[in-house]
Amino acid sequence: MTADYRYFDHEADIGIEAEGKTLEEAFVNAALAMFAIMAEPATVIPERRVSVAFDEADVELALVTWLNQLLAQARVHGLVFCAYSLSRAGEHWTGEAWGMPWRPGAERGTEVKGATLTQLKVEPGGKGWRVRCVVDV
Repeated sequence: MTADYRYFDHEADIGIEAEGKTLEEAFVNAALAMFAIMAEPATVIPERRVSVAFDEADVELALVTWLNQLLAQARVHGLVFCAYSLSRAGEHWTGEAWGMPWRPGAERGTEVKGATLTQLKVEPGGKGWRVRCVVDV
């Protein structure tokens, strides 16, 4: 799977847009985009794994919940992530993220504080699904 994401302009924050063949793949690509703001993914070693799970029927709110749960796990464990998996059964979503602890001297990009409802959109697109939202930096 190749990451398919890009950024769009927003006055004070950063907009992320991602695509995927499936809804879950689009969500994974949005996570890649969000964490790439904080650290170059190619420099992150997937040596630790964390799990997330949540229930959400609304796919737009599920995107924000997914991204914010990943940010929460990253903060709690002092990690930066580079790889993800996500699946769902009805309203129940389960995912994993792999990454490494921030190390002294590691180059940090811009800190992402959270995913917001601003310009939130989840819709079928040309390649399957397109998702977008603005992240607070």
